[in-house]
Amino acid sequence: MRFLLDDEHRDFARSLDKMLTAAGPAKVARAWAAGDTAPGRAVWAKLAEAGVLALAVPEKHGGLGPLPVELAVAFEQLGRHAVPGPLVETVAAAALLDHLGDATLAADLLPGIAAGTTIASLRAPDSPYALDADAADTVLVTEGDTEGDTGGDTEGATLLLAAGAGPVQPSSDPARRLARPLGGTVLAQGPEVTAAAGHAAEVAAFAVAAQALGVGRTLLLETVEYVGGRTQFGVAIGTFQAVKHRLADTLIALEFAQPLVHAAALALASGDPDAGRAVAAAKVAACEATYTAARTALQLHGAVGYTDELDLSLWIRKARALRTAWGTPSACRTRVLAP
Repeated sequence: MRFLLDDEHRDFARSLDKMLTAAGPAKVARAWAAGDTAPGRAVWAKLAEAGVLALAVPEKHGGLGPLPVELAVAFEQLGRHAVPGPLVETVAAAALLDHLGDATLAADLLPGIAAGTTIASLRAPDSPYALDADAADTVLVTEGDTEGDTGGDTEGATLLLAAGAGPVQPSSDPARRLARPLGGTVLAQGPEVTAAAGHAAEVAAFAVAAQALGVGRTLLLETVEYVGGRTQFGVAIGTFQAVKHRLADTLIALEFAQPLVHAAALALASGDPDAGRAVAAAKVAACEATYTAARTALQLHGAVGYTDELDLSLWIRKARALRTAWGTPSACRTRVLAP
């Protein structure tokens, strides 16, 4: 099994990095957190032009995929630049609709997702809130049996299209705006919805893992640059052994998480029935590594690291939110160790 990216993947990553750098990611994230979604939607349109959203949609519905390896490359760059919006949830919604097998429903919603004209959100089964439900064009909600138990007399889960969203709730990451979906129209019901919701949750956890890996990379890079210029006792604090050890531990954690993310992508791409275990391993490794990077960045930046005015705070706070999004560390470990 090959975990290394090829030249085409690396070129794709570089093109996204260049595009997102030019967009001014910190300003976009701050505007989104304040309720101004226009800059974020402009970035969303550019991502659609680059084919990012089409990677999650089958070709028969105007997409290019599903292509999990390419999605891993894209979401790592989205994390590196702290791009706001329900990108993970849109990809998960696309996976749910594709896996559901309802041709009419897929034809109605998937082309818009691929083209970037439809921003979708999907409520996680363990949360009453949907990410950016107030800003999304389509909010999907699954209720009932979403744990994958399709045996026995169960009626399965229900898929609804929310009619609106309640007020935005505070979040540990201000650029992740949480709102409770309101009302809804039933779109589908039955064991097939349960299976599709389970698959969507795996895809969401995988995308979060890749996104978290990118967040961690930026946190480490910015911290290395800071300690190289910050002086104490006349020398850069980056020369202190304790600082070097913290940075090395962070780098090792991120490097060990990367192949697990790629392995999860390959498992999803091949249709491996045990892909959920690979995804859980990738998510817990990537999110814990990124959480380590956030703590390291906070401590090595000193008092300045606690300020909202510092752009790095956008990445620090995102690391905390992603750690529990679409699967807590304990839930992921339980999935990995399950017989």
